[in-house]
Amino acid sequence: MYCRRISIQYQHGNELLPCPIKWLDNFSMRNFTNDSIFDDTLPVADGWMEIGSRVPLERLQESMEDWFRRKSYLSKESSLALQETRSSESSDSL
Repeated sequence: MYCRRISIQYQHGNELLPCPIKWLDNFSMRNFTNDSIFDDTLPVADGWMEIGSRVPLERLQESMEDWFRRKSYLSKESSLALQETRSSESSDSL
C-alpha cells in the first residue's frame, strides 16, 4: 500500500528542516476523514512519510502547506520541499 517514501522539509529562514512528525501525523489524521486521496499517507519519522501510488506529490504539498498554515505551523513566507526517494536511501537515514 505505501510503496513510495518521501522526504518533507520546511523552510525556516535560509535553511530546510525536517517537518516534525507531529505536523505530519496531524495532517494525515485530519485527511483520513476529509479527502480520500490522502488516505494512503503514513508518517514514519520527522521529515519522512510513506505514501501510496495514487497520491499526487504536487497536490499533497499544496494541501500540507495550506493545513500547516491554518495550524500556524508554517508562516506565509515559508514553504515545503517534498522529494520522493528510493527506499534504500531513506532507510539508511532513519
